[in-house]
Amino acid sequence: MLTRLPRLRLLRRKPGLRAQVTLFFLLTGLVVSMSLSIITYAVARNYLLNQRQSTARSQAFANAALVQTRVRDLQDRGLSRARAIDSITTERDGFALLVLTEGNTVSRFSNRPPLESTLPAELLNNVGVQRVSGSQQFTLRSPSPKFASLDGDPYVAVGIAVPGISATYYEAFSLAGIQRTLRVIATSLIIASVVTTAAAAGLGIWNSRRLMRPLSRVADAAGELASGALDVRMERENDEDLDRLADSFNAMADAVQTRIEREARFASDVSHELRSPITALSAAVDMLDARRDEFPGRTGQALDVVVTQVRRFDRMVLDLLELSRIDAGATEVNLEPLRPEDTIRRIAQRYGYQDVPIEITPHATEPVSLDKLRLERIVGNLLDNAKHHGGGPTGIAIDRIDGELRIAVEDTGPGVSDDEKLRIFERFARGTAARHRVGTGLGLALVAEHTAALGGHAWVEDRAGGGARFVVTIPAGVPR
Repeated sequence: MLTRLPRLRLLRRKPGLRAQVTLFFLLTGLVVSMSLSIITYAVARNYLLNQRQSTARSQAFANAALVQTRVRDLQDRGLSRARAIDSITTERDGFALLVLTEGNTVSRFSNRPPLESTLPAELLNNVGVQRVSGSQQFTLRSPSPKFASLDGDPYVAVGIAVPGISATYYEAFSLAGIQRTLRVIATSLIIASVVTTAAAAGLGIWNSRRLMRPLSRVADAAGELASGALDVRMERENDEDLDRLADSFNAMADAVQTRIEREARFASDVSHELRSPITALSAAVDMLDARRDEFPGRTGQALDVVVTQVRRFDRMVLDLLELSRIDAGATEVNLEPLRPEDTIRRIAQRYGYQDVPIEITPHATEPVSLDKLRLERIVGNLLDNAKHHGGGPTGIAIDRIDGELRIAVEDTGPGVSDDEKLRIFERFARGTAARHRVGTGLGLALVAEHTAALGGHAWVEDRAGGGARFVVTIPAGVPR
């Protein structure tokens, strides 16, 4: 049961707005076209059948009058009345039947095989017994194999009582032509419904795109705002509702920009104001640290704590000042031709990691255009991070892939959990393994900021055999 819950949630998920608009237009077009098609077909069918029945009755009554005149003429001349029906001309596939009543004798004459057994019983009873003329539709079931091909064809039969000659006259008219016409009409209406529905769906897609275009612009602007483009704004349009949306978004963007700039100024101002007391504290702590031998045991231990925390505080202030300059855009990118291996080896020596092995691929040995100061801050912070939280760096890997320089610093520490990999480069974000260790929580944030300023990105992955592997990729241009 538990394994089926995600599938049920997926099935219950509502379609998107664009899909809903398209589906609405499609269903509306389908319902309207089908309704019009059904109404049109019903009206056409009733009209054609009514016209056909009217024509059939007119012709049947005319033929019945002709038969009556012919029977009387034959009686006056003393001839057989069987020849009366010979004067009748029916339509193609039509049938005529004359029933003459003489005492107990019934004579049937027809221009086709016996039709009486195929006529509706209700019509025969109304005309033959009750002497009431009428008409009725029926489906032909011929008793003669000769006309078996006509079985199943629709007909309309007209029965007329002819009291002047003690007879009843029946004539059947084929409705096959009307049936073919209705079939053509139905096919045309179905095709028209399909085309109309497809057109409605196309109109729905067009309208959904038109309706979603302002929302897409809002989403794009919001994405740019989230990525740091605080000056992005939406233009007003000639639409009252859309102008309201644009004004609301711009007001929100102004508020966000003002708040972020105020917080950035606050952090910068605080960092600057802290520099003087931190510098004085650092000088005093360094003087006390130089006279460590003069202090007893507990005082020496307290001095160690003070020295460690003052230096950590000094490093944090310097990092905050650096981040403030990056946020304010006060730092520039100065590219110069560098050999990655030589530059990174000097950086490692400067930070006290000259023994860390460096592995470089052959196609990464050529000079590239890099910002030396930013590269030093990136590599130096990665090495310090590995020292404080990963048991020390175990290796540096340099590679060049698709025009990008890839630098990886490995360690054999506890690693980084999957939940923390996404936020470990945020400011003051510290992994679970680093909560009780030395550090400001800004080193990896500086790595991410400097890497982004160079057009690259940073991430962390698991190292084969245990530990973490911090990787940065930087576009490496060919020096001129």
